[in-house]
Amino acid sequence: MKRILAILIGIYVLGYIVLRIANAEVWDQDGNTYVIFPNDPIALYYAYRPLTYVDGALTGMRFHIGPHQ
Repeated sequence: MKRILAILIGIYVLGYIVLRIANAEVWDQDGNTYVIFPNDPIALYYAYRPLTYVDGALTGMRFHIGPHQ
């Protein structure tokens, strides 16, 4: 049971890392890097929200839903 839980947590974290790498962009107005979560499905944002708190605290990464306007 512990092994299955460890695998599921590993998949969750790996999925977040892939999303973070694929969707990171620098916003021209402030020069900061943001991870841009897609508007649809918004559930993706809520699914990874716990990791965004940890990531933001450790790396200073910022997050945004949908493109900057």
